[in-house]
Amino acid sequence: MKRQQFLQTAIASAGMSAALAACRSTAGASGSNVTYLPTLNWQMATSWPEALDTIFGGAKIFADRVAALTGGKFKITPRAAGELAPPLEVLNVVSQGAVPCGHTAAYYYVGKSPATAFGTALPFGLNAQQQNAWLYEAGGLQKLQDLYARKFSVIQFPAGNTGTQMGGWFRQEISQLSDLQGLKMRIPGLGGQVMGKLGVTVQNLAGGEIFQALQTGALDAAEWVGPYDDEKLGLQKIAKYYYYPGWWEPGPTLEVQINLNQWKKLPVEYQEAIQTAAFEANTIMLARYDARNNEAIGRLLQGGVQLKSYSNEILAAAEKASFELFDEFAAKDADFKSIFADWKQFRDRIYAWNNINEGSFARYSYRNLKL
Repeated sequence: MKRQQFLQTAIASAGMSAALAACRSTAGASGSNVTYLPTLNWQMATSWPEALDTIFGGAKIFADRVAALTGGKFKITPRAAGELAPPLEVLNVVSQGAVPCGHTAAYYYVGKSPATAFGTALPFGLNAQQQNAWLYEAGGLQKLQDLYARKFSVIQFPAGNTGTQMGGWFRQEISQLSDLQGLKMRIPGLGGQVMGKLGVTVQNLAGGEIFQALQTGALDAAEWVGPYDDEKLGLQKIAKYYYYPGWWEPGPTLEVQINLNQWKKLPVEYQEAIQTAAFEANTIMLARYDARNNEAIGRLLQGGVQLKSYSNEILAAAEKASFELFDEFAAKDADFKSIFADWKQFRDRIYAWNNINEGSFARYSYRNLKL
């Protein structure tokens, strides 16, 4: 019995000694890191009004997580659109080094390179889950980072997704293709260029400018994100016809953009913190939109909003115009052509797979739902 007690005591003592040694080792490592890592305070330009707490919130989630992962030594302060840069100029100021980082949508900058659209969404492209698969597992992010480094001296990471967006607010019904002729609509990115092909007069305004433009008649229609954000902007007060689906943005990614020279100066610990925080923001934003949009759409419908679907005629014409536009870009832009070839192959494969698994499930499960 004494021998058994002795062995138990020895084993327990050894375990305690190992635990204490591990604690001392961890504390020492932590102490050396605190001493070694610099204190940084960065300003972040964004494309979003602060009142839009979900989309601006993506930048805040990112910044808060970076601070937490670095013990508060690396602080990033997101600033509302217009404070550090105009909302559609974030990439420009980050590229120039005027601010070290930004949070924006890549497709605002298709005028600089049409290939930036892949960083957000292409019409009739990938939903949020498919977009993440392409970016993280099919080489999409690496292709875009190579492009950004070469053309803009920027590195970027996915840091938010709204999920499939709605198709916009209209002051009059849009039942056939001819109803789009001459319509003044706010819609950015390649979706705007497709709408232009269908006869729409396209404008690219920041979110905070949409309400007034609709109210004054400068716009006949506008798209923003979805029920939760659109309600916050008050778009339902001006336009009563709410269309779906947002075929031009089936799964749009937002991104953190960092000046490449500033990125290279960061300790590897801070680089890892940025990538981890961006991934978290990417996940949480999508979850928040899914949770909040389904509540907001109920409020909008109770308030008299009329929910309308685009006709098959309009959808078919838009899809045809979209792929004609892709062909035009591929013919004149080598970057777009290179990325599009791989993207299209991935899109076709994942469409086929999701038609089997998720598509079949959705068709059965939603069969009796009424909008």
